[in-house]
Amino acid sequence: MKRDYIKFRCSIYQKKLLKKRAKRVGISLSEYCRSSAFGNNVIERLTEEQLECYRTLVQYKNNFTRISNMFKKRNPLLAKEVENLAEEIRKHLYNFKK
Repeated sequence: MKRDYIKFRCSIYQKKLLKKRAKRVGISLSEYCRSSAFGNNVIERLTEEQLECYRTLVQYKNNFTRISNMFKKRNPLLAKEVENLAEEIRKHLYNFKK
């Protein structure tokens, strides 16, 4: 249970910046300050636009993987290029998770 207070001084600009960052992450200002003070990695939540981009990339990756599988017997070079593209998209999707 949290019942002790710690106060610290900062400029108005710093306070606004802390509030804005806490809001982007989706936590309270107190929780943001505690997490930052203890060195925890505070990850921002994705905006609706970023989520839509993520979903689109997942769909593209799946489609290119299917295309690659279709061409494996007929044109191995094309299949390899499409497979490489799907792998590149997968790497970008992994960066979303960080």
